[in-house]
Amino acid sequence: MAKTTYAMGLISAIAASASLSQDRSAYADGPFNFPPFSSSPAANVPHTSPPAQSASPGATANPEPSAPKARNDNPRTSSSGFDPEALERGAKALREISSSSHAKKAFEVMKKQEETRQVELQAKAAEFKAMQAQAETERQRVIYDEQKKLAQHQAQTKSQMARYEDELARKRMQAENEYQRARNQELVKLQEESSIRQEQARRATEEQIQAQRRQTEREKAEIERETIRVRAMAEAEGRAHEAKLAEDVNRRMLVDRANAEREKWIAAINTTFDHIGGGLKAILTDQNKLIVAVGGVTALAAGIYTTREGAKVIWSYVDRILGQPSLIRESSRGKYPWSGLLSRVMSTVSRGSDKGSSSKNGNGFGDVILHPSLQKRIQQLATATANTKSHQAPFRNMLFYGPPGTGKTMAARELARKSGLDYALMTGGDVAPLGSQAVTKIHQLFDWAKKSRKGLLLFIDEADAFLCERNKTYMSEAQRSALNALLFRTGDQSKDIVLALATNRPGDLDSAVGDRIDEVLEFPLPGEEERFKLLKLYLEKYIANAGMRKSGLFQNVFKGQQKKIEVKGLTDDIVREAAAKTEGFSGREIAKLMASVQAAVYGSDTCVLDPSLFREVVDYKVAEHQQRIKLAGSDGGSVQN
Repeated sequence: MAKTTYAMGLISAIAASASLSQDRSAYADGPFNFPPFSSSPAANVPHTSPPAQSASPGATANPEPSAPKARNDNPRTSSSGFDPEALERGAKALREISSSSHAKKAFEVMKKQEETRQVELQAKAAEFKAMQAQAETERQRVIYDEQKKLAQHQAQTKSQMARYEDELARKRMQAENEYQRARNQELVKLQEESSIRQEQARRATEEQIQAQRRQTEREKAEIERETIRVRAMAEAEGRAHEAKLAEDVNRRMLVDRANAEREKWIAAINTTFDHIGGGLKAILTDQNKLIVAVGGVTALAAGIYTTREGAKVIWSYVDRILGQPSLIRESSRGKYPWSGLLSRVMSTVSRGSDKGSSSKNGNGFGDVILHPSLQKRIQQLATATANTKSHQAPFRNMLFYGPPGTGKTMAARELARKSGLDYALMTGGDVAPLGSQAVTKIHQLFDWAKKSRKGLLLFIDEADAFLCERNKTYMSEAQRSALNALLFRTGDQSKDIVLALATNRPGDLDSAVGDRIDEVLEFPLPGEEERFKLLKLYLEKYIANAGMRKSGLFQNVFKGQQKKIEVKGLTDDIVREAAAKTEGFSGREIAKLMASVQAAVYGSDTCVLDPSLFREVVDYKVAEHQQRIKLAGSDGGSVQN
């Protein structure tokens, strides 16, 4: 056993020395092959040389540079430093082993050691492959991490770009807002400057007016009439100056507003046309869409045209059968039968309010102030008309004539209300433009009037416009036909219609028209007492009740409270003085006079009506009336010449 151990150690030493002689690195690629054992050492010597010879090709095949040869100081060694004594000792040991009885067991042990070494080498190879796989996995993980980091870097870059773009947009919007704010501040500054200039101009104008007024007061005892004229001229110049300044400011504001609106509309139009152009381009490029669009537009146009024309035809038919004639300007009847309920309710409410106002005024005729004899005559006619209706007797036709603005239309309306009739108002000037359709419209008017269950008072204002003398050369054939149609419908006494004509020139009416008239009433200019009552009436309407608004559901919420006029020291004597000054004024002119007083009060700072302001406005309107009369007289003289 000791010899076996010794042999194994010897073989290991031989193998180690052989491996050191070959590149100083030896690897076992397979099992060792030993030559057959021989008893003579000489026979075993040649077997040691092939490994050295076989190593030389491997050395030449290796591209690595060879190390420099070492100096051989021992003559028993080769030039490469190999000592053959060890090999000889190994050969000797092998001969001893081969001659030993335990040689077979030694070789089996060596074989097992070699197999064990091969298994270990295979395990190391598997471990190396596992290390390679792990290295590949690690390399893939590193690549994935690098890609992930790259994606995160790209996302971070994109987010930074988005934040940068957002910051740029915000700065751009901020700059635009700053520009708009600066522009608005500039506009406000311009408005304030214009307001300051306007206020300065107004103060200068007021100071000028006050200076003129003080000067006229000092000279009032000598030249009162001249003072009135100068004051009026000064006020007119001040108002013209203020109006001019206000007009300039308003013009600039309107120009700025118009420019802004124009830019806005141009942008909207451009955007609309861009959308329309894109849609048209999409439709025109696609043949199917083009066919569908053309068909749809054609069908839509045909449907709209058919619906519109059909509705027009149906509505014209309904309007012709049930509607109110186009000649009627105003009527107490509803335009259609179903609207009569509302008109009756409104007439009932107005009738109740009119009763209160009539009882308050004491004349029984509402806002109509007439001469006592004329008013008594109209009341008699109203009573007679009501009795005629109750007894189913024919009505009587009437003619009202007099200067403009003397209350003819208001009296006709009150007459119809007092007698319980419906009323309808038309103007003679509306007949001439109808031409050949005038006859048809006249017949439609009388047919519609006959449908009134209560009876109807047909009031024709400015009757001389188409009921003038037929012998006049400027009268057209259509006007003659319209006159003949009216004469035909009024030839007999009617139980349904009361015809009331109003004119400023009764002598121009046709003689046949005068033959149809049963009652003729003259409406003269109001006298002093009537003017006093009218001034009191309109003073209460335009001054005392100016700040009073009728209560409504939304009026008090969305509209502010009106400023109430305060009356100080305006007695009946001052009003009678104004009534005496306004000789020749009609009722309409007196109403306009009180409207001017109201405007003058609203134009003052205190909103107070005192006797001086009232006299000032009255004197101004009287001078204006006299100037108008002079102009009318000069125009009449030039026409006669």
